[in-house]
Amino acid sequence: MPIEYNLTPELRLKLKQPLGTLVRGSFTETINRFTEMVRKEQPTSIIAVGDTVSENLAKSHILANLSIIDNKCMRRRVQLITLETENTYHVRNPRGTITKEAIEAVHEALHSNHQTKIVVEGEEDLLTLIAIMNAPQESLVVYGQPHEGIVVVKVTEDKKTEISELLKAMKASSKN
Repeated sequence: MPIEYNLTPELRLKLKQPLGTLVRGSFTETINRFTEMVRKEQPTSIIAVGDTVSENLAKSHILANLSIIDNKCMRRRVQLITLETENTYHVRNPRGTITKEAIEAVHEALHSNHQTKIVVEGEEDLLTLIAIMNAPQESLVVYGQPHEGIVVVKVTEDKKTEISELLKAMKASSKN
């Protein structure tokens, strides 16, 4: 399982800050705001990263093109969520890393025309970066911001450049 990227202590702090628009509030408030954003933006695709976000979108009848989950919430095991999708990938991605296997699954999922779920053994958080890099322009990537709400990232060329710089700083050495 080759590791492509490792999270550094400096980047761990930086990534605690939202990568996009922070929508604060309760489940109802955040979903209502996100629904408005979807209506207004007409995104190319919607990518949900995280179990709670993925489940909340599904409960609200917002179909994510891709949902990335790890069957955990705040690092605690949760009941398996049921997301009806056309394709499911299972990948390994240890905490604080991004594996080649996970990158390939995100890439394949976003370049297919199928609603897809990626189930991660390990941790899915950093796959937000890979989703942004691989998502079509004008897509929305949404993930949870613990104890605050959700973060919505509009995929633009500028956002991809910003994420590319973060990934360069995380690039794993060739000894993996």
